[in-house]
Amino acid sequence: MTVKEGYVLADSLQKQEEGRDGRGRFLKGRSGNPEGGFRKGRSGNPKGRQPGSRNKATETAELLLAGEVEALTRKAVELALAGDATALRLCLDRIIPARRGRAVQISVAPVRGTADLGATMAAITTAATSGAITPGETAELARVVEIYVRAVEASDFERRLRAMEERIEAGA
Repeated sequence: MTVKEGYVLADSLQKQEEGRDGRGRFLKGRSGNPEGGFRKGRSGNPKGRQPGSRNKATETAELLLAGEVEALTRKAVELALAGDATALRLCLDRIIPARRGRAVQISVAPVRGTADLGATMAAITTAATSGAITPGETAELARVVEIYVRAVEASDFERRLRAMEERIEAGA
C-alpha cells in the first residue's frame, strides 16, 4: 500500500466518522450543522453578493461569443434580409430601440391652487385630442394632476384639523 492510498483510506474513514459516505456526501439524516438546519432570522451569507460580481453563465457566454460578434451580426442581418421575421424584429429592435418617455410640451398656466386644475385638465385634453401627446402621456399627466389634488386635500385637512384643535384648546 502506498502513502497516497493510505491517505485516501484515512480520509474516507475520517469522513465516515463525520457522518459522511465514502464519496464525502452526508449520510441520510445528517448535515454539516449538528445543531440543526438553518437558524431562523440568520443569513448564511450576511454580507450578500459582492457588488459588481457577475453571473458565471453570463461570463461564460460572453467568452464563447467574444470572437464571433461580427459573424453573428452579419448572419442576423442576412436572415432578416431573407425574410426571417424573428431576425428582422431583432435587427429593428437594435436600430430603433423601444420608445421611452419623452418630454411633453403643452401650454399650461402655472398651477397655484385647485382652482387652476380645471384649466390644466382642459389643456391636457386639448393636447390629447389634437394628437400633440399620446393617450399614454395623457393618462400620466392626468395622474400627476390627481396626485396634486390629493396632496392639496391632505395639507388642507391637516391645516383645518390643527385650527380646530387650537380652538378647542383655547376654549378649554
